[in-house]
Amino acid sequence: MNTKTTKLKKIAAITMARNDNFFLTRWIKYYGNEIGYENLYIYLDGTDQEIPKNAGATHITKLPHTDMSRTIGDKYRIGLMNDLSRELLKKYDIVIGCDCDEFLIVDPKTNQTLAEYLSKIKIKNTVSGLGLDIGQNMNTEHELDINAPLLEQREYALLSTRYTKPVVKKVPLDWGRGFHSINGHNFHIDKNLYLLHFGAVDMKMLERKATARGADWLNHLHRRGNGTITAVSTLPARKEKWLKIARIIQTYARPIYALDKPGMLGMKRVAKIPSRFKKSGI
Repeated sequence: MNTKTTKLKKIAAITMARNDNFFLTRWIKYYGNEIGYENLYIYLDGTDQEIPKNAGATHITKLPHTDMSRTIGDKYRIGLMNDLSRELLKKYDIVIGCDCDEFLIVDPKTNQTLAEYLSKIKIKNTVSGLGLDIGQNMNTEHELDINAPLLEQREYALLSTRYTKPVVKKVPLDWGRGFHSINGHNFHIDKNLYLLHFGAVDMKMLERKATARGADWLNHLHRRGNGTITAVSTLPARKEKWLKIARIIQTYARPIYALDKPGMLGMKRVAKIPSRFKKSGI
């Protein structure tokens, strides 16, 4: 399939960031190349925030920053993202919403771009990619070279229900905090989509960011980062077949405390990232 035989849908991508130029620059480059820079919409949390040098034709809005607890801040940010997505769905067919350290990729084996693939598949309300929480293996992987592609330096990911998010939507339904769910609706995990989360890609970077954000964020990021890094550093790396197994489990399993989110039946599994994913350029 190619663009000559498939009419591409209008797709927008949205995010919100504060003091995160490292990931935001990469977010802009990736989604800009996939769906067009003019279709990216970014809220910067703070009028003091620097606009990335590669912003190009992206739509960037600076908002006044107010210090909030993590819980209140998450609710505030997703409210802004839901309002923005509702407006964009008046002129776009699809909106992708995610944090700036999250990248929705289509499996390179399909030989399709993200825009081509999303234009082809049938989306009722939303669609999710399988969550891969990429972490630094402290036994084999060095501190990140910030000038090199991330996937050239990291080989392992936790098969994470937390990052199997319904980040793609075609109707104005509301995301829950952090894009982790669609309020009142189930979700569909597509067989060729993956959501790559890089929040724990490097221990030193994680510690620097957490310290700068303050005690509330420090506790949260320290807990989450150590969990992912510990998993990829200590658990055996499963073969690629576990991507399919995890997708099947998460499609049908639900935690009793969150029936609108995927579950893994209490299993914690680490998988080796398929080498072909490096073709994404992330």
